[in-house]
Amino acid sequence: MQINGFSKLSKKEKINWLLKTYFQQQPEAEKILTQYWHSDEELQKLHDGFIENTLSNFYLPYGIAPNFKINNRLYAIPMVIEESSVVAAAAKAAKFWLDKGGFTTEILGLTKTGHIHFLYNGHTQELIQFFRENRSKLLSAIAPLEENMKKRGGGVKDIDLIDKTDQIEHYYQIEFKFETADAMGANFINSVLEEAAEKLEKLAQSQLTGQLTILMSILSNFTPDCRVKAMVKCPVEALETTAMTGKLYAEKFITAIKVAEKEPYRAVTHNKGIMNGVDAVVLATGNDFRAVEANAHAYAAISGQYTSLSHAKIEDNHFYFWLEMPLAVGTIGGIAGLHPLVKFSLQLLQNPSAKELMQIIAAAGLAQNFAAVNSLITDGIQKGHMKMHLNNLLNFIKADEKERQVAYAYFQNNKVSFAALKKLLNR
Repeated sequence: MQINGFSKLSKKEKINWLLKTYFQQQPEAEKILTQYWHSDEELQKLHDGFIENTLSNFYLPYGIAPNFKINNRLYAIPMVIEESSVVAAAAKAAKFWLDKGGFTTEILGLTKTGHIHFLYNGHTQELIQFFRENRSKLLSAIAPLEENMKKRGGGVKDIDLIDKTDQIEHYYQIEFKFETADAMGANFINSVLEEAAEKLEKLAQSQLTGQLTILMSILSNFTPDCRVKAMVKCPVEALETTAMTGKLYAEKFITAIKVAEKEPYRAVTHNKGIMNGVDAVVLATGNDFRAVEANAHAYAAISGQYTSLSHAKIEDNHFYFWLEMPLAVGTIGGIAGLHPLVKFSLQLLQNPSAKELMQIIAAAGLAQNFAAVNSLITDGIQKGHMKMHLNNLLNFIKADEKERQVAYAYFQNNKVSFAALKKLLNR
């Protein structure tokens, strides 16, 4: 049913309309929404203000993966995710590498990009000359917006004219390179681009013979020049298990990584495992996980074929496993100063800079990837995952305490499945 003016209704009025229209006034439907309201009215108002048309809060588990040694500093990493076994796997991998030197990380770049996209129907050489003569005027126009960012070490680092007419007729870009210090920088970048576009249009009207038309001014969430690397290494013999020598384990692990490097069907699932760790920390620290996801997958396909974000090798009898990915996050701005749990997360991480947070997130992604590949080449992915998932299955069938104890005991030595659980409890 169509409704006009929905955004102007109070929260109670919005819920009443929803119940009447879609739930036949079911009281349990209203209870589902209201039971998640916070008892602290001021805190609830804060949450209501994060987005539009807020009806309730959607809770996800907030967990901790301890024992992360990153560049010789110990961290307990906050993770927000709904998937069973992710936090446990990250913590297990962190503990495995703790006495082997831990994770080493480095920043490979901090440059972000934004574009003024426009059409010009005149001569390219005239546009090039126009840009050269007016470059400084464009930079002067955005100077007031950069003032605070420059104090923190950021700002516009370069601008350039890009000819894209071989792809779309009359299409050009002015590409801006930014550094945004401890902010993710989306609002800053977009404000700068829109101000520069306005100035560009005014200059073009008086100086160009052709028609210049602004299409849009927007940052890019693809940041191949804002990248981080995380790595672990150890002697090959340190990888020995009860079933495999260290050399066999390392060779099997590396071959599994090569499959992800060459086979897109495997690479997507492989990288999804990396993003289990990455996104969980991104969410816990109030960053934009959609931008982080899109950025990572674009980078994985930068060669023209989608491939693994992580790699492994044996060199000088040492096993090396590393991850390199673009990552644009911030520790100020957005909801970082508003959401109580985001502030808690950043304090838990010892108040990192944006560069430090990039490295922590990359280490979490590498840990998650190591745990997944380790499971795949040893016991299989389902053994550990389904044991963690057992609690969800028991909740789904509303098992009582006696049934839970029977199930926990039985599945210590048996594979977990919904069918096996039902059969066990029926018996």
